[in-house]
Amino acid sequence: MSDLLSRLSPAPGAKRAERRLGRGPGSRVGKTSARGMKGQKSRKPGNIGKPHFQGGQTPIQRRLPKRGFRVPFPIRTIGINVGQLEERFDDGARVDEAALRAAGLVRRSDVRIKILGDGELGKKLEIVAYRFSSEAQKKIEAAGGKAIVLPGPGAADAASGSDTAE
Repeated sequence: MSDLLSRLSPAPGAKRAERRLGRGPGSRVGKTSARGMKGQKSRKPGNIGKPHFQGGQTPIQRRLPKRGFRVPFPIRTIGINVGQLEERFDDGARVDEAALRAAGLVRRSDVRIKILGDGELGKKLEIVAYRFSSEAQKKIEAAGGKAIVLPGPGAADAASGSDTAE
């Protein structure tokens, strides 16, 4: 069986030799390499076949107006609810960024932490974060804990409680 497979070959005329372009007049495709004399398709890159080529008209991404602004290095804020702190920390614990990372509540390194008021808090916790919602601050103080605001962008807003989660 293997002897038969090793002797298989394509049918006569099925395989043709590759055209060698630009190899002189005797090759039938010398000089202009079968591209004709002038025009866009005769030039080397030809600009055709590019992903956003639109037949030579001004591309749509250049015709549409540019709007808005993207902040190159945004300060990302993640929200953690007081209900999550109730589940993971013991009574009297100090909850700061290192403790939240150890508990698996914060993973990214370039984030600021805001404590939100969803859930119930019955434990006395000392919580250190960049921002607190007004509801979270009330629940922490009602349980006998402390909400310590770290200095940084938005620290004045956090004290007034006017900021919302981002």
